[in-house]
Amino acid sequence: MNYLIWLLKAAIFFTLFAFALNNQQAVAVNFFFGTYWKAPLVLVVLTTFAIGLGLGVLLMMPRWWKRRVSQDESLQQQHVSKTAGDNTNSSSVLADSTAIPRHGL
Repeated sequence: MNYLIWLLKAAIFFTLFAFALNNQQAVAVNFFFGTYWKAPLVLVVLTTFAIGLGLGVLLMMPRWWKRRVSQDESLQQQHVSKTAGDNTNSSSVLADSTAIPRHGL
């Protein structure tokens, strides 16, 4: 199975490498006020992909943080309800940061 995955990765790499070799022509990307950027086509495509990827991650961050906070709150409430059944002081459990499981970042 590992050989199949390695072979798939190699095929993707060589396909992208062939794409880069076939697109070495210089292109001009025109911006506003007469400015332009002249670079090989493969570099323009790679830069556009990287900018799109970064912008997508940046725009998803608030949603990820909101989900993380809600998960932490639900875990904390579950932990408090479990420890309250044990007749322990729940405020001392909340003060102890090792008692609440933390996942992810």
